[in-house]
Amino acid sequence: MDRKSLIYLSFILLAGIVALWGCPKKAEVTAAPEAQTQTEKAPPAVTTAPAPEAPAAEVKPEMKPEVTNEKAGMMAEGPKPIYFDFDKSFIRDDAKAVMKENVEWLKANPNAKVKIEGNCDERGTVEYNQALGQRRAASAKKYLTEMGIAAHRISLISFGKEKPICTEHDEACWQKNRRDDFVVMGE
Repeated sequence: MDRKSLIYLSFILLAGIVALWGCPKKAEVTAAPEAQTQTEKAPPAVTTAPAPEAPAAEVKPEMKPEVTNEKAGMMAEGPKPIYFDFDKSFIRDDAKAVMKENVEWLKANPNAKVKIEGNCDERGTVEYNQALGQRRAASAKKYLTEMGIAAHRISLISFGKEKPICTEHDEACWQKNRRDDFVVMGE
């Protein structure tokens, strides 16, 4: 190989390395939520209180399945949003009570279809938050189907960090943006 060919080959190799180095990394999109480990059950470093919209109702096993006026009002409103911890997609314990109400609403409205919209706070890349929002929506869908809601009634979409409901730059605001919204599509 002559010197000119070697320089040309070196230039092409260098250009290829620079091109690959500058390409954005793709986030791996999976439908399966991450497993909740023992370390995740420990309190997070940053204390996150449930958003004000998340009801703090206590679910008691001795409650009868009859519909009270309060419960009927909640069922008429439709499914409620659930909230997530930072960088997580598993259903928190406080969100399970809300999910049970959502299941009751969907069972009481058997013709309704719901679109689960996964959302994230502003931190992280667009690609990462798209994938995280998808995992959050998939986690909620899995919970609903395990509770007896037909999968064909549920569709998913991830908005990542594109639909914030709060635009402040603090933990209280970010907590409100880490959510799944349940949009009723038809009855």
